[in-house]
Amino acid sequence: MKDIFFCPEESNFYSNCLENFVIRNCKKSELVVEFGSGDGSPVINSLLRNKFDGVIHGFELNSSAWKVANSTIDEYDLTNKYIIHNSCLFNSSQPDADYLVANPPYLPAPDNDIYMPLLFGGVDGATITNELLSLDYENVLVLISSFSNPISTLNLAKQNGYCVSNFMVLPLQFGYYSSDPKVKKHIEKLRRNQMAFYSGDYYFLAGVLFKKCQDSVIDLSNQLAQVMTNL
Repeated sequence: MKDIFFCPEESNFYSNCLENFVIRNCKKSELVVEFGSGDGSPVINSLLRNKFDGVIHGFELNSSAWKVANSTIDEYDLTNKYIIHNSCLFNSSQPDADYLVANPPYLPAPDNDIYMPLLFGGVDGATITNELLSLDYENVLVLISSFSNPISTLNLAKQNGYCVSNFMVLPLQFGYYSSDPKVKKHIEKLRRNQMAFYSGDYYFLAGVLFKKCQDSVIDLSNQLAQVMTNL
């Protein structure tokens, strides 16, 4: 369906990040909040592969994606583990949770008149990611693109008291959405201003676990910045 985000490689990567950085670290009945659940497949796949005693509350604006997600949740009898609300997290009461997780919209463009407007991440692509890091959750897992002003996100996270606790990186080819001529041209402009990093048709997508800084957290921010800009 054209009005639902579809990129199996990216969804599988998000699922792997969820499993490695969140689900397998949950020792009790943790509550997880998810921004932008889409069709729900990354979380559903993770829940089917792992034991998880908590509850994930997802928020998804796209009604078509929300309906597909709930149908699959019902099919796999996960209604007590994964609850998706057809609303925006930013406009909700923002439930208390141990983790906030998201594969947020990160496409940079002058405006949201692109193939799929809900994938618009602001002029530099980092707007929504940076908003999520301003909600003050203890642990935040987000996917960050190397062409979406990643250094601004790392700087903002530091200002908000976060350290990079762990990360995984996936090289990805520009796909259907990022190859939209309007988007690609804008990314080229960002690159000239050292706000986007890519090589040929490839960019990096990083799954990053941010934790509120404390003595026990080793900060990997500098290592991540080197990886993301080394293109």
